[in-house]
Amino acid sequence: MGRILAVDYGAKRTGLAVTDTLQIAAGGLTTVASAEAVSYIVAYAAREPLERVVVGLPKQMDNRPSENMARVEAFARRLEAALPAGVEVTFYDERFTSVMAHRAMIDGGLGRKRRQDKALVDEISAVLILQGHMEWKKNQHP
Repeated sequence: MGRILAVDYGAKRTGLAVTDTLQIAAGGLTTVASAEAVSYIVAYAAREPLERVVVGLPKQMDNRPSENMARVEAFARRLEAALPAGVEVTFYDERFTSVMAHRAMIDGGLGRKRRQDKALVDEISAVLILQGHMEWKKNQHP
């Protein structure tokens, strides 16, 4: 069983999170420059077996595509083409993940300066995308 990697893709930065090998726990991996995200993930997949990559899909509150959606879908297509055969690329609704990431940072007692670290917010958002996907998967296949 390979790991599941989650992606919070942004115009400048991309937050990444990954499961353990048993797909039980999700944790932050890193934040990379978006221009380097595909190569970073492909290199990671060469070191650690991946079963799936879950990309956060930005939608507006009324479920319409956001202005970033086309960029995210193009990224997902590039990533899927670059990954080894058998690694599935899927999407997960990422609405509210940034708000929830900030809330988690406050609840975790992080100071104001650390909460303003956009790279950390992106990484935590990726963890939330991954946790949401894992919960969905668990509920779909009890």
